[in-house]
Amino acid sequence: MKTKDINRRTRTTLGLVGASLAVLIASACGGGGGGGLPGQAGASAPAQTDSGGAITVWVDPPRVPAAEAWKKANPEIQTTINQIDGTVGSKALSQQFAQFNQAKQGWPDAIFFPSNDDIAWAAGAQINYAADLTTQLPDLIKGYDPAVLAPCNIDGKIRCLRNDAAPDVFWYNQKFFEANGYTPPKTWEEYGTLAVKIASEHPGKVSAFLGDAYAPDRYLWASGCPTNQRLNETSVLINLDDAKCQRAKKLVGEMVDGKAASNLGIFDADAAKTGKDLVMSPGALWWGDYLFRQTWKIDPGTMTATAPLTWQGESKPSTGNEGGGLWGVSSHITGKQLENTLKFATFVASDPQWQVELSTGLPAYGPVQDAWIEKQKASKYFADNDATFAAFKEAATYVPGDHAYTLYNTGGIWTETVTKDLVAGKSFDDAWTTFGSELNNQAKSQGYEVKTTP
Repeated sequence: MKTKDINRRTRTTLGLVGASLAVLIASACGGGGGGGLPGQAGASAPAQTDSGGAITVWVDPPRVPAAEAWKKANPEIQTTINQIDGTVGSKALSQQFAQFNQAKQGWPDAIFFPSNDDIAWAAGAQINYAADLTTQLPDLIKGYDPAVLAPCNIDGKIRCLRNDAAPDVFWYNQKFFEANGYTPPKTWEEYGTLAVKIASEHPGKVSAFLGDAYAPDRYLWASGCPTNQRLNETSVLINLDDAKCQRAKKLVGEMVDGKAASNLGIFDADAAKTGKDLVMSPGALWWGDYLFRQTWKIDPGTMTATAPLTWQGESKPSTGNEGGGLWGVSSHITGKQLENTLKFATFVASDPQWQVELSTGLPAYGPVQDAWIEKQKASKYFADNDATFAAFKEAATYVPGDHAYTLYNTGGIWTETVTKDLVAGKSFDDAWTTFGSELNNQAKSQGYEVKTTP
C-alpha cells in the first residue's frame, strides 16, 4: 500500500507508541550510557547490544497486520510490536531518534518508516540508525529489481528494504473513451493536448489532480526534473530551469489554463466527487484499489491502466512514484537480536503470508509479485484486467533512479506553494516561481549546498 499524502495528513491511528520518551526507551532495545550524536564532534558510537533473541518492532497502523503475521508464524521469537503515529512529514520521529542517540538506548530493532523521506536522516551520519544490509541480506536483495530498490541504495549501500512498489501507471476511463471515440495517449504531450480537448468538449471532466503532495512526483519526477537529486550527503542538485523541468511545467500549465486539471488533492474530502469525473491521469498503481474502488466508489469495469507515457524525442516511457514504504533495521544490534531482526525484515519484505495474502500493494520483492497479481485479478474490477496488471509490473522499470528522498519535503513544499496559489486564483507560472524559490530555501535550511549542475 502507499505511504499517504506527504502534506502532513494523518492516517487513522489505532494507538501511539508509549506515553513519553521514557516509556519508549524502556520498551525498546538498548543499553549503555550517555554521549553525543554520531557525526558530531566528540560523539562516540554506542556499543551494539544483544538481547539474546527478543526483538522490538515499530509499525504504523497499516503495517500492524504484517507484524502480527510475523509473530504468528514465529511464536518462538519474543517480539514486541509497538504501533507508532503514522503522520507523514512529521519531525517527531527524527527528534526521538536523536534523543535515543544521546541516551545510547531506545531504538527499535526494526521499523516501518511513516514517510519515505525518513530514510534520509535514518541513514545520515548524524543519526546513523539504518543498518547497511548489503552483505547482511544479499540473497533477499537479489530478488528486487534495482530500480525498485533504488531509494534504499545510498552511496552504494542498501540501507532499507522496499515494502511495496508504487510506480505511476497511466489510468484512463475506458468506458468514457470508448463511448466518445477517444484513443489513449502514448506520449506526455499527447496527454496534455487530449486533456484540454476533452475539457473543452466535456466541461467538468478532469485529467489531473494537482492539490496533493504526490503531484510533483506524478509530473516532475516523471520528467526527470532535478528537484531531489542527491549529489552526496550534504549537497543536492535543484534546477527548475532544466529542460526536463520546463517540459513538465509546460504540460501542467497547459492543463491548468485549459481547465483540465483539478486543484484538489487525491485525499481531499471532495476528491471522491471529482474523482468520478476523472477521465485519465498518471497515478500510482494503488489508485486502482484504494482510490477508485474503495474511496471514490467508481463502478467496476470502468478504469484501466496502461504503461507509462513517453516524452517526445525519447525512446522509452518515464514515470513517477507515489510512496512504496520502507523498512529499516537497527545498526545498534548484534548477535541473536540482529539475527532475529533480519529474519523479521526478510519476512515482511518477502513472505507471501504478508505480501500476498494481506498486503494491498504490489510487492516490491519480485518473486512474489505474480502470486499477488493472480490474487488481485480475482476481483475482476478493472475494464481490462490483463492490460492493467501487465502495466503494474512494467511501470517500476521506468521510474528515473536519480530522484532521492531528502531532508526537505518536496511534496509538502508543493502543497504550500503551488496548490495554495492555484486555489487563490494565481497563474501556474506564478505558482511555479514561488515553488522553486521555496524549494531552494527549504533545502538550504536543512543544511544542503544547492547546486544547479552536477
